[in-house]
Amino acid sequence: MLRIDMDRLSKRHGRILEILSREGTVTIADLAGLLDVSAETVRRDVRPLADRGTLVRMHGAVGLAGSGGEAPFQRRMGENAEAKQRIAQTAARLVRNGDSLALDTGTTTSFLARALTRHERLAIVTNSTDIARTLGGRNGNTVHLLGGRFSADSGAVLGIEAVAAIQRFRVDYAVISAGAISTEGVMDYDPDEAAFARAVLAAGRRRIVVCDSGKFGRRALVEVCPLAGIETLVTEKTPGKALAGALTDAGVAIALP
Repeated sequence: MLRIDMDRLSKRHGRILEILSREGTVTIADLAGLLDVSAETVRRDVRPLADRGTLVRMHGAVGLAGSGGEAPFQRRMGENAEAKQRIAQTAARLVRNGDSLALDTGTTTSFLARALTRHERLAIVTNSTDIARTLGGRNGNTVHLLGGRFSADSGAVLGIEAVAAIQRFRVDYAVISAGAISTEGVMDYDPDEAAFARAVLAAGRRRIVVCDSGKFGRRALVEVCPLAGIETLVTEKTPGKALAGALTDAGVAIALP
């Protein structure tokens, strides 16, 4: 086990470790806001922790160094992190205190969970251990973490048990991430994740996809739903003409920061 000489670290270092132990991966901008310091100060503070191997630095974010099974998800959290953060903040503004949400596993939905940490009395249904850990036990929230087969790669619960479990719920907002989105519809690369995402959408009165522009125009292995199966796409950049036209034709609203 890694030993850290805390006497050589400041109180702010301790606060950074406390935040990360609770929330997993956090963007530099979020840390700066939580600590009430500049982003440059946060970058300077995390450097010795990263040098000790305590933290993993990613593009625009940091996370606690974890087991090998957590590393792929941590790396994905660092990909296009600034865009995902903006998307999460935009989606969070759609949610009111006391609302209920179903969230599937994904880095963008994990960023959304972090953007919801100041909301109160939320009812959350999810298959993501990261989302459950982020929102559980704060501000009067209730979190339902569904059962099923655990995936160490994503920290999520998948399979027929998870799909069956979420079918019992009806929520205000169903929010899913996407591996790809094109004129053909919303897609994912993993059949189990796609099956769970479909079940999430079926549980929601409002159906939302949170997706960064890097997924636009891509195709993936499994269809989640046609574009008409969602009501709102929350993204950080206006889609190109073809996709934007298809979204409009399908009646999908585009929410931008």
